[in-house]
Amino acid sequence: MPSKNELQQSPPDEPEKVSQHKPASLLDALTPIIALVAMLTTAVYLFSSDSSSGANQIALIMAACIALVIGAKNGYSWKEMEAGIVHSVSMATGALLILFSVGSLIGTWILAGTVPTMIFYGMKVLNPEYFYAASCLLCAVVAISIGSSWTVAGTLGIALIGIAGAMGLSVEITAGAIISGAYFGDKMSPMSDTTNLAPAVAGTDLFSHIRHMVWTTTPSIIIALIGFVILGFSTQSSGGSSDLESTLNILQSQYAPGVHLLLPLLVVLLLAYKKVPAFPTVILGTFAGAICAAIFQFDNIIEFVGDDNLLPAVALLKGIWIAMFDGYTANTGDTVLDSLLSRGGMSSMVNTVWLILCAMAFGGVMERTGLLKRILQSILGVVTSSSSLIITTLASCIGANLITGDQFIAILLPGRMLKVEYTKRGLAPVNLSRALEDSATITSPLVPWNTCGAYMASTLGVATIAYLPYAFFNLVCPLISASYAYFNFKIEKLEEVSEAEEVIA
Repeated sequence: MPSKNELQQSPPDEPEKVSQHKPASLLDALTPIIALVAMLTTAVYLFSSDSSSGANQIALIMAACIALVIGAKNGYSWKEMEAGIVHSVSMATGALLILFSVGSLIGTWILAGTVPTMIFYGMKVLNPEYFYAASCLLCAVVAISIGSSWTVAGTLGIALIGIAGAMGLSVEITAGAIISGAYFGDKMSPMSDTTNLAPAVAGTDLFSHIRHMVWTTTPSIIIALIGFVILGFSTQSSGGSSDLESTLNILQSQYAPGVHLLLPLLVVLLLAYKKVPAFPTVILGTFAGAICAAIFQFDNIIEFVGDDNLLPAVALLKGIWIAMFDGYTANTGDTVLDSLLSRGGMSSMVNTVWLILCAMAFGGVMERTGLLKRILQSILGVVTSSSSLIITTLASCIGANLITGDQFIAILLPGRMLKVEYTKRGLAPVNLSRALEDSATITSPLVPWNTCGAYMASTLGVATIAYLPYAFFNLVCPLISASYAYFNFKIEKLEEVSEAEEVIA
């Protein structure tokens, strides 16, 4: 994903033209938003879960065009607005590279038998009644260790989705459990980008920020786990013991699962723990999968290519190449397994990349023409107390996630604009940093056109709208944060921080 330094850069300004800009009215700012909401609602009505395959993209581009017209009315030149679009899209470049590389990783990991092995062992040790809660906990622990929700979803996540499908459990609930655990771990890890960015924007230190977040994240994850336990006991697996045994036998005969096939997973987790950037981590994990495939799945690759005229070595190369750009197609004879294991490839991410580009273009125009700033100023105008300031921060960050399509922008813009107001009201910076994380970070995977929502949907193979009701942690955490603000619970004042610093000194 984009680095914090890249995100904090501003698009090139043209000072000589600033004086020609008319201030945006509230009607100016709301018009593209209202149009976007109307078009997205229509897209969902007409195309349901398939709306992200093109309909949402058209809605975002049309809303961006409306914003461009309003910007031109207010004196912004095309060159200025284009610079805003280019800057916004450039910030998503890292995310797009990761998306493409994850597509290749999934293809090679299935080809290598890494994903089938994780499914095989998972089916043997995970009890259906506790599966959702166990998935959430597993993802939380790994995410805390490596500080990346994206890496967790792209590795453990795809395996857990496969296990759920093979067991006849809900993949939508499983996706919600994966995202809940991954974002809890990401949020509480000192190695996470957003966990470092939020206190930097607010003006506090990392570990004070993490300690303050414990108060909202702990009850949120407990509530989420209770929800997943209840769902686990209240839903029945559609796969009987004989079906599960049959699936295990097919996996055993087709891929010969073994711990040696988990080497690519170990490579990725180790590199992520060592804080190697996401893109090279995933690429190296893809190469590890390709090597494992060449060594341990030779016969499967030859069958996958299906061309007897090629020399074995050439067929091996072609099979791995296909898996990287177009994914893997399983032919196990089991319909469920074939649907679970026929995935991956860079081509599978094209729709998602298209969606992100359109969302970032819309967000870039809204930011560059001052429309987003005008909305935030209006929201700030309703602040009458410390409680309403924190609740306003939560709402602003969620709105920024919806408008700009990127969690980093949703942290940066409201954080910068509201920081002075926190100081004026005598609130410690940790209140702002926690509010930024409890809203911008947590809700980002719940927005279909947000970089995080698009990534999760593409990686896990479950539409954002489908898993949203089950992402319990992500839904509950902002509500708990808002309730703390309303009841003035665990809200630190500046003088309390100063006294604590004196005691430490």
